[in-house]
Amino acid sequence: MKQDIILAGVGGQGILSIAFVVDNAALKKGLEVKQAEVHGMAQRGGGVQSHLRLSDVRIYSDLIPRGQADMILSVEPLETLRYLEYLSPAGMIISSRAPYLNIPDYPPLDNLLAEIGKVKKSLIVDSDKLAKEAGSSRTGNMVMLGAASPFLILEEADLKEFLRVLFGRRGESIVNANLKAFDLGRRVALDRGLGL
Repeated sequence: MKQDIILAGVGGQGILSIAFVVDNAALKKGLEVKQAEVHGMAQRGGGVQSHLRLSDVRIYSDLIPRGQADMILSVEPLETLRYLEYLSPAGMIISSRAPYLNIPDYPPLDNLLAEIGKVKKSLIVDSDKLAKEAGSSRTGNMVMLGAASPFLILEEADLKEFLRVLFGRRGESIVNANLKAFDLGRRVALDRGLGL
């Protein structure tokens, strides 16, 4: 059992938070975990990506070879396309539809979404809308983790446990908003199914 995941987004969108939850849920399950450092601009607004590798056997490299990723989990549509070459032919994309307009010549959103939609197993999530429904516009990353959760080799309960650990010091209302965001994203994915 193994799963290779590219996390993609923009600085400040919570890629490290997603990685923390996934890494710890995988460790709890007894899996080996390799995570490449987050690459990209270490400032708010710069493109970032990280490689997450989960397996029940030894992993020798932190980096996922091009064409081998089982999943691209992205919180920004332009960043989704930036890493498309890493996706395996049988891989899936879980992408937010919410653009982070940080460059003057940002491509038309409809064009980006159409390109993502060309991948047979792709799910585009309105994470901004669902985050607001969860009670905080800052929970978009947990919406996206929830949307990916049915397709991860991890247990929902373990993901939620480490979501609580991550946000626990910020208070119960923050924990609850993030849990609700996770559940809303998960429901979208389960309703859509990706043909799995």
